[in-house]
Amino acid sequence: MNVLIKSATIVDPKSDFNNKTRDILVEKGVISKIAARIPNPHNYRTIQLENLHVSQGWFDSSVSFGEPGFEERETIANGLRTAALSGFTAVAVNPNTFPVTSTSSDVSFLKTKAGQSPVDLLPIGALTKNAKGESLAELYDMQNAGAVAFGDYQRSIAHPNLMKIALQYSATFGGLICSFPQDDEIAGQGVMHEDETSTRLGLKGIPALAEELRIARDLYLLEYTKGKLHIPTISTAGAVDLIRDAKKRKLNVSCSVAVHNLTFTDEDLKEFDSNFKVTPPLRAQKDSKALIAGLKDGTIDMVTTDHNPLDVEHKKLEFDHASNGTIGLESAFGALNALLATKSVVKYLTRGRERFGIEEISINEGSKANITLFNPDLSYTFSKASILSKSKNSIFDTKALKGKAYGVICNNKVVL
Repeated sequence: MNVLIKSATIVDPKSDFNNKTRDILVEKGVISKIAARIPNPHNYRTIQLENLHVSQGWFDSSVSFGEPGFEERETIANGLRTAALSGFTAVAVNPNTFPVTSTSSDVSFLKTKAGQSPVDLLPIGALTKNAKGESLAELYDMQNAGAVAFGDYQRSIAHPNLMKIALQYSATFGGLICSFPQDDEIAGQGVMHEDETSTRLGLKGIPALAEELRIARDLYLLEYTKGKLHIPTISTAGAVDLIRDAKKRKLNVSCSVAVHNLTFTDEDLKEFDSNFKVTPPLRAQKDSKALIAGLKDGTIDMVTTDHNPLDVEHKKLEFDHASNGTIGLESAFGALNALLATKSVVKYLTRGRERFGIEEISINEGSKANITLFNPDLSYTFSKASILSKSKNSIFDTKALKGKAYGVICNNKVVL
C-alpha cells in the first residue's frame, strides 16, 4: 500500500513533527518521508481532506461486537469496519458472546475471524469459566493465544478469594485482570443512579456505594497480591478518589471511563429513553465533573466507548425492562472533542495502549503507518444516519458533536 497524505497537521507528542502541518509519504505500510511538500512522481493514491489532522491510531479498551452467537447485534467484520471509520486502529473485544471467550480456542477464533483487517482485534478473555464467577478460566493459555486481559464483562466477581487467586495467578505471567466495579448485593434491582432524580422519576436506584465498595475491596486485594488490575468504566467521584489514593501508594492499577459518563448525567433520564440505560448508570453532575478532573490529573488512564450494540428487541422496551448498553464508536471523538481540547482527546484515546501491552507507534519516518485521520473542527448533529453499526442503540442520537474521524491507515491498508 502506497499513499501520499497532503497537508496534515500532526498531533503526536512523540513525533518529531508534532503540531506541524506536513505531507506524509507511506510506502508499503511504512512512513518513508515527512516534509513540508512531497511530490508524487509515482502517482500514488493521494489523500487530501478538509482540515486534515493525523495522530497515532486510537485504541478502545472496551468494545462488544456480538459474534459469535449474537450476530444480529453486530458481526466482527462490520464491527471492525465501524471501528476503522470511527478512527480506531485497535479495539479490545469483550467476552460477552456465545460461547463466552473462556478458552484458547475461543481466542484463536476471534483472531482468525478478524483476518487481515486494518483494525487490530485484541480479545479480552473471560476471567471465569463461561463468565459465571465460580472458577478461573484458562488465563495463561488464553494469553498465549493472544488475549490481552481477563474480565467478565459487566459482571462483578462476588467471591473475594476468587479475585485474590486471579490476581496472584496472573502475576506469575504478567496478566492484566479487569474487575467490573459493582457490588450486586448493594445495587440490587436498581436501573439508574440513586439520588433525588431516581426518587422523582420513580425508578429504583443504584447507589454510588455499590461501585465504591467493590473498588475498595479490589484495591485491598491488589495491595496484598501485588498483581496487575484494571478497573473499567468507573462512574463516581468516590471511585476517582479511591484510585487516586491507590496510585499515590504505587499500586499497579489503571482505570477507564466511558464517554457517555462524561457527557450525560442522571438528569437526562427524564424522558425515560432506554438508550440512556447503561452500566454503570449515568451519575450526578458532581460525578461527571470529578471524572473529568480525574482524566486531567492522570488518575483515569483512558477513555473508552464501552461500545455495546443491542437489537431493538432488547432496547425498545419500558425503561425497567430494557437491556443496558449503548453503541459509541461512531460518536466517541465528536463527543469528547466537544468537551475537551483536541490534544487531550487524542491523549485519552491513545494512552491505553501501553497498559494493554500494545505497541505505541509514533508518526515518524521509518515507523509503521498506524494513523488516525480526523477533522477536529467539524460541528454536526449525530443521528441514525451517522450510525455504521448493525444495531442503532445510540445514547448520542440528536446530540451536537464537534469533530469527526475520516478513517485510518493501519496494517498496510487505508480505510476512508
